[in-house]
Amino acid sequence: LCVFSSLQLVSLLLIGIAAWGIGFGLISSFRVVGVVIAVGVFLFFIALVGLIGAVKHHQVLLFFYMIILLLVFIVQFSVSCACLALNEEQQSELLEVGWSNTNSARTDIERNLNCCGFRVFYPNETCAADCLRNLHCRPCAPIMEEYAGMVLRFVGGIGLFFSFTEILGVWLTYRYRNQKDPRANPSAFI
Repeated sequence: LCVFSSLQLVSLLLIGIAAWGIGFGLISSFRVVGVVIAVGVFLFFIALVGLIGAVKHHQVLLFFYMIILLLVFIVQFSVSCACLALNEEQQSELLEVGWSNTNSARTDIERNLNCCGFRVFYPNETCAADCLRNLHCRPCAPIMEEYAGMVLRFVGGIGLFFSFTEILGVWLTYRYRNQKDPRANPSAFI
């Protein structure tokens, strides 16, 4: 049951962080927030399926929970390793691609970091930052690069930690699912 609780915790954290970001105006892209909330709801649903399967000792629910949890582990482990493996040059390229492909994220970044333009700000461009009134705005790239490494290491580390709890959940579910009658001999589980 502890593994189900950790998956529920992750799902509630995703939903809560997305709601917090939109509530405080840090993120204005409803598409990004919608995806994060959808992933959180999906993980919560999967944790609920695993919990019901464990309580009822339902073989089919536990099997689907185990398979989906294994797929979530593979995706989360891969993304976490990618976050931890990016060097500064790759981070800079990734930031530039993100900057050039999303207008709403660009507006959020300019407003929250009080900067204009990626590397250079041209006067004919629009900018949502308050520094534009003083006509003394810094470019956003150096500010974003300063935080990108720290954020990627944090996200990668947290993701790596929870991915190992998920593989533990797959193993425990496999062990529990293959028991004949878990209520008859509880010490045989571990």
